[in-house]
Amino acid sequence: MSAVLIDLLPDLVFLMRRDGSVVAHAGGQAVPDFRRDGLDAGDKVEQIWSPTTAALIKRLLRRSITSRAPVETRFQEQGRGYELRISPQGPSRAIGVIRPVLSESDRAGEVIADEPRWLGLDRRGFLRRLNDSLSTSVLREMPIACAVVHLEGISEIARTLGVRVSEEVMSTVMARVNEQLGTSETNYSGQLRENELSVVLNTTDRDAIGASLKDLTKHLRAPIPSGDVEFRLTPYIGVALSAVDASSAEALLEHARTAVEEARRAATTRPSFYSEAMQVRSLSRLDLGRELRDAIANRDIRFRYVGRHELATGRQVATVAYLSWHHPLRGEIPPAEFLRIAVATGLAVDLSRMALDSIVDEFAAQLQHCAPDMRVSFGPLRDHILHEEFAADVERVLARLPPERLELRIAEKAFVAREIHPLRTLHERGVQIVVDEAARAVASLPSLASAPVSGLQLDRSWTTALLRDETARKVCRATMSIAHALDLSPIAAGVDTEEIRDLLLEMGCRYGSGDVFAAI
Repeated sequence: MSAVLIDLLPDLVFLMRRDGSVVAHAGGQAVPDFRRDGLDAGDKVEQIWSPTTAALIKRLLRRSITSRAPVETRFQEQGRGYELRISPQGPSRAIGVIRPVLSESDRAGEVIADEPRWLGLDRRGFLRRLNDSLSTSVLREMPIACAVVHLEGISEIARTLGVRVSEEVMSTVMARVNEQLGTSETNYSGQLRENELSVVLNTTDRDAIGASLKDLTKHLRAPIPSGDVEFRLTPYIGVALSAVDASSAEALLEHARTAVEEARRAATTRPSFYSEAMQVRSLSRLDLGRELRDAIANRDIRFRYVGRHELATGRQVATVAYLSWHHPLRGEIPPAEFLRIAVATGLAVDLSRMALDSIVDEFAAQLQHCAPDMRVSFGPLRDHILHEEFAADVERVLARLPPERLELRIAEKAFVAREIHPLRTLHERGVQIVVDEAARAVASLPSLASAPVSGLQLDRSWTTALLRDETARKVCRATMSIAHALDLSPIAAGVDTEEIRDLLLEMGCRYGSGDVFAAI
């Protein structure tokens, strides 16, 4: 009798081994797509359920057993949404539960289907399918395109709020990919890494690929809400074509990743198509990494200073420092390029420390010529901000500079990832802390309201779009309102024209920097 009752449970419960074989199962009345009356103990998940679902279960199984913690996610099967939870049972087994997804309305008694989420193929499943597609394309003489999408911001979410939140965000991303491009035997997608996905398109027409990926980029840049936090991701896309750039799945993906790095280097969200010249530039950047190490040791990285002014009067209140590297042979190296190399080569903390020391020394030497309330503003690199010795590094330079003369600009996505206590100590000493790049990646009102922050600086991309973009005007106005509500100094970067300055003044912005003050 008890076995019959258990079998009538709505959720499907199954016990499986580490190798993906199912030992026993029960229930499943509410999940008809997964209930298998003829299932034999020892059957592999690939023999029981669809390849996509089987790959997902095995991936979560390994993760659960390795981390010794339950993992869960949502996915779709046969057009219906389901929730999967896997809990470890020792070093070699786990219990899985599959249940239908219920929305808040469902839980209240209304029958309204929750929007399903689709995770796509995992890495192994995607590679198998990509290899099959390449074989088919050779037989049919119809090349395919492989696009790799790097999502800037996912890793920060995982570090800040945990893997479960980042996986939820990625699930939303994959659902948007599925909605925009659709899935078929020829067009499909998969997640390759924590912050990387890939899309296969059954065409090598660059115009068609560009148009499809441009629309995809627009969808991926749209905000992803989660509780009181709103995430904004930046997608960079690289494309490689079979029979043109590579003939194997591994080489095709590698070339697409090279194209992604080119897009990131150029800071463009337009799809970047692979070319052999990119490989040459990649090797050149390896040499640049070695030269950057020497430049840091010799303090050859200098600074570009920009004034911050009161928008109403034009009075300068701070000097804002930006890193600049003039290479003796290569000329001016764009900051976006050498900063990315610094992060990739593990030099970011050394570079940021060197810059902080140098800026403080330079400004301290000029103090006698500065107004009493003038301060220097520096934006430490994210790796340095998150480093355990960051607060100690700042304390060390305060022996040479009064605390009230120093302002630290901390990018919003790094700010939410940093433990608040050390920043509070610095703030109590008199150091000004400004949240930079506001409204760009992630925002949390409770974090801002309780944090030791004195200013909120609007991201330059929103400021420069004020005159032509209604969305930018709404974002700027909302950011100014938040700053006033939290008693923070509202600041804007990119005040390049009188029209922008006037509009920001109307919105309540008090301070800004940009070309409009160049003649002052």
